Amino acid sequence: MDLNDPARLEWAMELAIAEAERAAREGEVPVGCVILDRSGLVVGRGYNRREMDQSPLAHAEILAIAEASARLGSWRLVDTTLIATLEPCVMCSGAIIQARIPRLVYGCLDPKGGAIASLYRIADDPRLNHRVEIVSAVAEERCSRLLTSFFGDLRERKRKRNRND
Repeated sequence: MDLNDPARLEWAMELAIAEAERAAREGEVPVGCVILDRSGLVVGRGYNRREMDQSPLAHAEILAIAEASARLGSWRLVDTTLIATLEPCVMCSGAIIQARIPRLVYGCLDPKGGAIASLYRIADDPRLNHRVEIVSAVAEERCSRLLTSFFGDLRERKRKRNRND
């Protein structure tokens, strides 16, 4: 995947946004992820499913990595690009490193839990055995708006419930 082609990045992010929208429809925090192989074929996809699966591991990136590994028959996801709507957390950043994913594209920062640029810099930490090429702020406003809208709706529902109690 050509990380220098803005149109290609936008197209790939649209796929991840579709996964995030699926999460939102199911009442999950709207984070989506896709993994593309060198030719641009989707080999893994995921969306947050922590509530549905009752698992702290059910992050979009982890699910997409698991699917891509199964599809490709290897835990080494070399020659792939992971596209996520939100800056990956510590767990997901570690999984990206462990899977040897060489490229990461993400939409918006996560100031409360991001481990790529916000709180930590795991993907380019020289102490680790693998570094990740990073492209950030792809469809940033749209990705951010998905989260802001979701949490605004959630707060409104809680206010209504509290008024009815």
